[in-house]
Amino acid sequence: MRIENKNVLVLGAYGFIGAAVTRSLQAEGAHVAAFVRNLKTGAQVLPDVTQVQGDLRACRQPKDWVAHLEHVDCVVNCAGALQDGPADDLEAVHHTAIAALGQACAQRGIAVVQISAIGADLDAETDFMRTKAAGDAALRACDVPLWIFKPGLVIGQSDYGGTALLRMLAAVPMVQPIAYPHVLVQCVGMSDLCRAVTAAVADEVPQGTYDLVEDTPAPLSEVLAETRRWMGFPAARFTVRMPAVVTAIIARGADALGHLGWRSPLRSNAMTVMGEGVVGDPEPYRAATGRSLAPLPQVYAGLTCAREHRLVARMSLLMPLVVAALSLFWLLSGLFGLIGLPKATSVLTGAGWSTGMAVASVLFWSLVDIFLGLAILWRPWAARACLAQVAVALFYLLAASFTVPGLWLDPLGPLIKILPAMTLSLIAWPLLQSR
Repeated sequence: MRIENKNVLVLGAYGFIGAAVTRSLQAEGAHVAAFVRNLKTGAQVLPDVTQVQGDLRACRQPKDWVAHLEHVDCVVNCAGALQDGPADDLEAVHHTAIAALGQACAQRGIAVVQISAIGADLDAETDFMRTKAAGDAALRACDVPLWIFKPGLVIGQSDYGGTALLRMLAAVPMVQPIAYPHVLVQCVGMSDLCRAVTAAVADEVPQGTYDLVEDTPAPLSEVLAETRRWMGFPAARFTVRMPAVVTAIIARGADALGHLGWRSPLRSNAMTVMGEGVVGDPEPYRAATGRSLAPLPQVYAGLTCAREHRLVARMSLLMPLVVAALSLFWLLSGLFGLIGLPKATSVLTGAGWSTGMAVASVLFWSLVDIFLGLAILWRPWAARACLAQVAVALFYLLAASFTVPGLWLDPLGPLIKILPAMTLSLIAWPLLQSR
């Protein structure tokens, strides 16, 4: 491909699609720079790629892009967000920043490859699709060399978003829950998506808008069954179709958690999109390139499913329960300390403490417990909250062992019960690390 020595800037480079595209371009000989919001995360995901720190929410004018576009031949936009939240602004990320980027690229003759979405339309039901469509339209209006790719449900070696949800659902033992079993879906393998982007950067496919989908759509139930087979999980003994009202309640609950920073694939935008189906037209891309994209069974045949994929799927399924259990444990521990203040104080005064010191200690550590129970619910703090829980629990064990060692023999086992809670926090900590 005519891509060697081209300078390419990839937006959203450490995301699910962005990381794969970045590695693919680099493998073909391009000089790739990763435009990332967090340099530390970028260095962890793409350690051998030049990092450029930037936030699309702050790049709303063409002048904001000038410094980032020095010596760039092509920009590949893989950035995106599912829904508005504390760290996400759909209008800015999908539309305003991309419109400014298009104007800046037009002034310099820089080509743009845009990763959009099937269903992106200005009259779409979700703000995700509407803002994506607005960004596409703004780029077209700039008259830059432009390729717009609209992938179907992307299947890759790693997982995120819809792929992660598929694997989580496939991990449910014995039973297969599903919300929209008959909705039609067309998938695309990550390798085919990367090949399309690379061909565009090399100017080997005509400029235009293309749906990147397999030829034949399949019901979501079949896609899920194929995913289950690939992961090596036993076939479900029976399927439970989730009623619409239950699906709506789950989506609203996921939306509420979104305000706390949790980017659940069950949020209302994702559920609405899935309910409408993911169906595109493969013909324009096939006509332009002379080839069809791999069907789902072939995509999975080219991927390796190892023990870690099954483990992540199962733990992702259990993670909401783990976080809820830890939050409840620490909240109740603190509340019981406040409610039972006289009894808790008497344990310390019986060990020789003054009443004032005993009361102050119980109050302080009860509030610490409550804080830790709430902190794990705030997604940006969740992983660090787990480590803090372990540290505080270890302090309790050591302090109680020296101050009131008799608690180890208490029939209710107040100290022994701390050990499994510590273990659960240690298990949750690595799983809550950001990608």
